[in-house]
Amino acid sequence: MPPDLPLLQGTLDVLILKALDGEPRHGYDVAAWIRARSGEALAVEDGALYTALHRMRKKGWIEGEWGRSENQRRAKFYHLTELGRERLRSEADSWDRYVAAVSRVLGA
Repeated sequence: MPPDLPLLQGTLDVLILKALDGEPRHGYDVAAWIRARSGEALAVEDGALYTALHRMRKKGWIEGEWGRSENQRRAKFYHLTELGRERLRSEADSWDRYVAAVSRVLGA
């Protein structure tokens, strides 16, 4: 099933941070993880993904190291820094509060 939900403004960073929370991943794996965890509802375009990864690296939220992917191709594997973990906690909390507030409005 093709993805049917557009990414809302401001969601990409928190999704990427969450994808990197458990283990280092390369770009394609980050996008695949988000798609799988969303039940195939969300897809991240390559251009947006790599732009976000570079921006997040410059902010010190993630770091990258070159390695080999599952199919032995050279790939950069990203992982969270401590600053990135703090940002993930903050962003996740904000999203939880936002979703709860919107749900209250829709349920009224």
